[in-house]
Amino acid sequence: MRTGGHTSDQHGFTLVEVMVALLIFSVSLLGLAALQASALRDSHVADQNTIATQLARDMAERLRANRPGVSSNLYDGISGPATTVPSCYGTSNSCTPAEIAQLDSGEWLAAVARALPSGTGTVQNNGAGFTITVMWDQERSGATGTSCSGDPSVDLKCLTFTVQP
Repeated sequence: MRTGGHTSDQHGFTLVEVMVALLIFSVSLLGLAALQASALRDSHVADQNTIATQLARDMAERLRANRPGVSSNLYDGISGPATTVPSCYGTSNSCTPAEIAQLDSGEWLAAVARALPSGTGTVQNNGAGFTITVMWDQERSGATGTSCSGDPSVDLKCLTFTVQP
């Protein structure tokens, strides 16, 4: 016999509980997607920095390999578009230090332009050695400035090394 009141045992989930669970699940999926996008972006930035470092080291090795060209200051002022390949390259004739410097400049500037977005580079004799700067549009924002100010909307990203060949 039952005595007064209505008793019911609840079984299952209510609609409100299901909606709250779906909301929490959706927010966590959005967070996971944002984390993945951030990881991809950071990986791309690290890849570009690695490439720029390799290119700067390549020029440093070219400087060390052509000491007569360095002594004659033939590497000072490298910048801009790649230069033409000297006629001695690929022949049985040996190249002069000036022709080697011209070849190094052209190959290096072409490699920077190929490897990095809007990539360019400079080499300057600073008196105590050479300053090698690799510049590129890391944000792909169309930046063209070369003052290395750190503002990606205006200036290219810069990586600078100073070497003593």
